[in-house]
Amino acid sequence: MPKTVAIQGIKGSFHHIVSQQYFETAVDVVECRSFQDTVAVVLNKQADMAIMAIENSIAGSIIPNYALIDSNNLQVVGEYYLDVQHHLMALPNQDIYAIKEVHSHPMALLQCAAFFKGYPHIKLVEAKDTAEVAKEIQSNQSHGIAAIASALAAELFGLQILNASIQTIKHNETRFVFVQRLLGQGTTQTLDKASIKFELEHKRGSLAAVLNVLSDCKINVTKIQSLPIIETPWKYAFFVDVTFDEYKSFEKAKQILDLMTTHLKVIGVYKNAK
Repeated sequence: MPKTVAIQGIKGSFHHIVSQQYFETAVDVVECRSFQDTVAVVLNKQADMAIMAIENSIAGSIIPNYALIDSNNLQVVGEYYLDVQHHLMALPNQDIYAIKEVHSHPMALLQCAAFFKGYPHIKLVEAKDTAEVAKEIQSNQSHGIAAIASALAAELFGLQILNASIQTIKHNETRFVFVQRLLGQGTTQTLDKASIKFELEHKRGSLAAVLNVLSDCKINVTKIQSLPIIETPWKYAFFVDVTFDEYKSFEKAKQILDLMTTHLKVIGVYKNAK
């Protein structure tokens, strides 16, 4: 059980909500301005663990976070799915037609893009964090500016929700992963999901062969994401999430893939949250 957890954003952010809901007991939260800062805090041992959003059911993968986890050799030790409801909020006693600008995290703006097509007078402005915008509106008493953030942020910073759940698709889930410097302490009996990275020779059928091996070993692929190998233009690494009923099935598949791939790395083995 970690004592300190690093999050991107401040209290009232969705990462903060995950830190409240996931752990059985309260943890101290270290607020960070960026995912890079979040990782640095863990590497510098200022926090035991970090929470990082990794993909969203509307906007897709947050690709830079895959690279951050991999390049810093962090281990994924758990995951959590949060139903993310985006609310439009501002100082009290304003209506939406008084709002000239809406500030929020780029992912939040993307997930709510369809809503703002009905309000062409509003300028959308990217910001570092959803909750931080809400806090700044309150601190600066900024009339005419609204935030997209959580209901908790509205409560914490005394803002009025002008429109609730404005995301394009009402069921809007974000998957968060928990990363740390060292392997987790879970027993193999409780582990039924893994995140792996591999590289392949650039030849026909190489990826299909890997997927066939996983299938033969009774491994289910739940996610596959390719990322460029920066040192080698036009070659890609594959980040794959898999689930399994028995840990020994994963061990068998790993041994075979180690022979088939040019590079294999286990990024984490943990409990499936679905």
